Amino acid sequence: MHGYMGRILRVDLTTGEIGDEMLAPEYAQLFIGGSGLAARYIYDLTDRDTDPLGPENPLVFMTGPLVGTRAPSCGRYVICARSPQTHLWGESNVGGFLGPHLRFAGYDGMIIRGQASQPVYLLVRDGEAELREAAHLWGLDCYQTQEAIKEEQGDPSLRVACIGPAGEQLVKHASVMADEGRAAGRSGMGAVMGSKNLKAVACHGKGSVRLAHKDAFDEVARETLVYIKDDVATQVCNQTGSSGSANLCSMLGNMPNKYFKQGTFEEVDNISGSTMAETILVGTSGCFGCVVQCGREIHIAEGPYQLGPTDGPEYETVAALGSLLLIDDLAAVSYMNHLCNSYGLDTISTGVTLGLAHHLFEEGVIGDSDLGGLLPSWGDPKPAMNLIEMIAKREGLGDLLAEGSLALAREFGVEEMAAHVHGLEVGMHDPRASSGVTLSYLTSPRGACHNKSDIYWLDLGRVMEDLGIGPMDRFEEQGKAAWVARHQNWRSAGDALIACIFVNHPPGSLAKMLATATGWDVCDDDLMIAG
Repeated sequence: MHGYMGRILRVDLTTGEIGDEMLAPEYAQLFIGGSGLAARYIYDLTDRDTDPLGPENPLVFMTGPLVGTRAPSCGRYVICARSPQTHLWGESNVGGFLGPHLRFAGYDGMIIRGQASQPVYLLVRDGEAELREAAHLWGLDCYQTQEAIKEEQGDPSLRVACIGPAGEQLVKHASVMADEGRAAGRSGMGAVMGSKNLKAVACHGKGSVRLAHKDAFDEVARETLVYIKDDVATQVCNQTGSSGSANLCSMLGNMPNKYFKQGTFEEVDNISGSTMAETILVGTSGCFGCVVQCGREIHIAEGPYQLGPTDGPEYETVAALGSLLLIDDLAAVSYMNHLCNSYGLDTISTGVTLGLAHHLFEEGVIGDSDLGGLLPSWGDPKPAMNLIEMIAKREGLGDLLAEGSLALAREFGVEEMAAHVHGLEVGMHDPRASSGVTLSYLTSPRGACHNKSDIYWLDLGRVMEDLGIGPMDRFEEQGKAAWVARHQNWRSAGDALIACIFVNHPPGSLAKMLATATGWDVCDDDLMIAG
């Protein structure tokens, strides 16, 4: 199969059995890869009674046909399972380098089932896979785990995706961390890994992807690269990262603060991407095959929150751990981001859950006795930092907060105060600022997801003529549903390929690259059908 490695790795952690199976060509053509292909396999392996934290819940790592090629900004992979947060579809898209190296090692994806009797990690190298003992890694944070596995294997080129203490403790919004600061944050995939006693997946390969029409593919990839480099959005994202959008979001009432009481944060300049670039930024980083380099490398040399050099916060984190809690200290927000990445916590769900705790304390719904003497205070990062640690270790009130904001609200009889859809906390784009976002949150397959249709940019006037979308008014509701549906289909197609949403690929380029990679006759309409 051109464009595919043609193999899926199957792992049974209960028995220790590891084997390969051929990728079904009919699945590939219908669902492409990424979350689409993962959904097809998971559909066959689960039913409505499947326990998200039970051994029967399959954990799927899946790549796409453009991953590991010269296709710009298509180096991602997806981790999928039934979500312990929502008991519905769980999916988390992540960048870095593990996805390409899984392909280079000979696999399009991995399906991991069962539960190991003791902690293990999965090592995949050049077509060979084995389970290694990981009891000595249990309890290490995500950064320590990645370094320990590389040192143990004597291979600094290994790409590692792992869980931290939060995943080990089955925190419902635990993340999977990879390539230092790359996060598969949403829908609790870290908890699924923890339930399987799977501490990490480590991968490296020296292979390559066989293309149907290499010269034609390379030409489309070159044209796409030039287009992306010249795009103003690329240049801005390179200079200020995703948090460079904080000022615009705040101006539009799109940046939640004080637990969604407002959408405009007056102190936004203090935590914006521009301020980061001027103060603590020491470098940038990017995923495989990406020229945007949106990743932030920061160093805080002075003050109470000394840190780094390490990865810096992105927009969602700046808002969830900053404006949502009325914290306007960039160093403090960066430190909280580092805590979440170390413990393996989704910063969005963590921030929203902390925000609800602050709100309930302010309203008198919860009191000092519920908090064990810890007093949340708007704008004060220290209690929030303590709560992050308590969540990761399930200590005190942290044991309840580890279940998420909906569980917290239900415990105190105020379910209506939880900002969620199906149990997944709302992202950092206020739905009151965009009717399209409201509809997108309500209809996303994984809950309140800001990525399955980041339609807030289209609500600002961006037009996608090739897809028949826009222009639209952000407050207009008439006719919006059809456009949201089309955009969700397009984003789902991108998640199957897998393409980064921070990049504006030129019209038709993704279909052309898929066609020349596989030899299929493909156009944008076909991608929309797959999506």
